[in-house]
Amino acid sequence: MYFESFALLIMQAVILAAGLGTRMGDLTRDKPKPLLTIENKTLLEHLFSSLPDAIDEVVLVVGYLKEQIRSLIGENHAGSKIVYVEQKELKGTAHALAMCKNVLRGKFLVLMGDDLYRKEDLSKMIKFPLALLAWELPEVDRQNDFQAIVKVNSQGNLVNIIERQPAVAGALVNCGAYVLDERYFDLPLVPAGNKTAEFGLPQTFLQLVRQGAKIDIVKASWWYKVSAPEDLKSVNSG
Repeated sequence: MYFESFALLIMQAVILAAGLGTRMGDLTRDKPKPLLTIENKTLLEHLFSSLPDAIDEVVLVVGYLKEQIRSLIGENHAGSKIVYVEQKELKGTAHALAMCKNVLRGKFLVLMGDDLYRKEDLSKMIKFPLALLAWELPEVDRQNDFQAIVKVNSQGNLVNIIERQPAVAGALVNCGAYVLDERYFDLPLVPAGNKTAEFGLPQTFLQLVRQGAKIDIVKASWWYKVSAPEDLKSVNSG
């Protein structure tokens, strides 16, 4: 059951775009990863194209080569006001979102700056008070890869996210797109696995589940993760 009244509200979106993009090699030596291009559009421009119509303000968390992002996106982009938050210390995605406490209100959409999504899926997500986007692995996709596997209960709500698990057909994979609200800012930050210098966003907001919050799972109809130079090719979003 969707909560249609939430869908009518004007919302904010957060795009986490502060990272170094080290796995992209020389491509990110002089350019931030969100400004790499696919089909003559930067990853950030693809993300803006996929935002639901209800989004009227985007909070961009920037860090590495931040002025390049500011120069391209400006103070208004694709019909949305842009607010910049600088993550001066790269302490992970949970820390990046925590930096936005003073500029976010109510519930908000959170996206990774290097993943591509479909607008219809994100529009479906914001109909829920809290939500996570998950990709169901098809029979022939990434059988030998390791993914962040999403565990759900019989009602289709989030139970857990287990990092670096073998990917098998039918498994639900975390797409890194979330609908959260201001309760997030009351949570202590949780380290991302063994990387004690970084704090993980999934690890942190899972505390809401343990407190009894219901996080709905929306299955993605399409998702494209850019994690290596070879991923910068033409993609068909269907």
